[in-house]
Amino acid sequence: MQPPAFSADRPITLLGIESSCDDTGAAVVRRHPDGRVEILSNRVAGQEDLHAAFGGVVPEIAARAHAEKLDIIVEGALDEAGLTLDALDGIAVTAGPGLIGGVLSGVMCAKGLATGAGLPLIGVNHLAGHALTPRLTDGLAFPYLMLLVSGGHCQFLLVEGADSFRRLGGTIDDAPGEAFDKTARLLALPQPGGPHVERTAADGDPARFAFPRPLLDRPGCDMSFSGLKTALLRARDACIAETGCAGLRSRDRDDLCAGFQAAVADVLEEKSRRAIAIYLDSAPAYPALAVAGGVAANRLIRTRLQALCDETGLRFTAPPLRLCTDNAAMIAWAGIERGLVGPADDMTLAARPRWPLDTSQAGMLGSGKKGAKA
Repeated sequence: MQPPAFSADRPITLLGIESSCDDTGAAVVRRHPDGRVEILSNRVAGQEDLHAAFGGVVPEIAARAHAEKLDIIVEGALDEAGLTLDALDGIAVTAGPGLIGGVLSGVMCAKGLATGAGLPLIGVNHLAGHALTPRLTDGLAFPYLMLLVSGGHCQFLLVEGADSFRRLGGTIDDAPGEAFDKTARLLALPQPGGPHVERTAADGDPARFAFPRPLLDRPGCDMSFSGLKTALLRARDACIAETGCAGLRSRDRDDLCAGFQAAVADVLEEKSRRAIAIYLDSAPAYPALAVAGGVAANRLIRTRLQALCDETGLRFTAPPLRLCTDNAAMIAWAGIERGLVGPADDMTLAARPRWPLDTSQAGMLGSGKKGAKA
């Protein structure tokens, strides 16, 4: 068995690179021997303007933008940290899952830097970056319960170690973030949809529309959000029909957003309650629920989960908003965690469009030549 890439007895400073979707990120993170962690820099370049006219992320445009920005943002992250490549102990990079063009751009950049500087290379699962963020921000002890809720993923995970994750349930179709984005498009709101739906919902009546709460009538922790999106489409069309094709009134849009957001929050709260019951059966020493991913920035969802943890006696933690969405600090940290328990990768590290965290279970969203989606 190969030894770990890093020793916990000395400081570890890693450059992280993230390019799995439409955010180009680079960050420098340092772990001290006493366990203290510093984020020395964390740069993110978004692509919202490039994709705005298309109503969503265009993979080819995203990949090209990553290739153009990666060297600039890496240089900026190093400058902000006051370091050069020879001061690093390694380079961590998102190797999947994600849009393959973007992932490949990041992996090739990291390989070039690691080869040129003679540094260890650590390939990181993007989902592990989110799942391990509570240890970066709050120092949570293993095992903890993680609700990973983002634009492309929604899973309950028992995080038992830096490379040990057990899935308790997840979405069988759309992820919540994807549903928020589709809702925004249906209601002619800007992208990314989550923040705009949340802001619009603040002035709405969440009880006006009788939206479904999918799968609450079935046991377990699996979720579904596709039918909720369809119900919103039908309610929107009914509102437009009432006005005689005059368009959607602002009051209708507010109420539709409020009702949709309330339905998502209800589902996540109830499914979290069930996941907590399973988690507590293992009698963890320091029980905690963490939430991460872009949808973790939603204030209603955070409030509901905080109240649930207060009720069940769990510590609740959520990263700062800047670390909820895709960023490279979480990739650098996950690289440190992985390098403390296992060896570095070599130049055969491959970019992977699909990469489930829990490989012991069948994929939830189907499988093919590229592997299980989740």
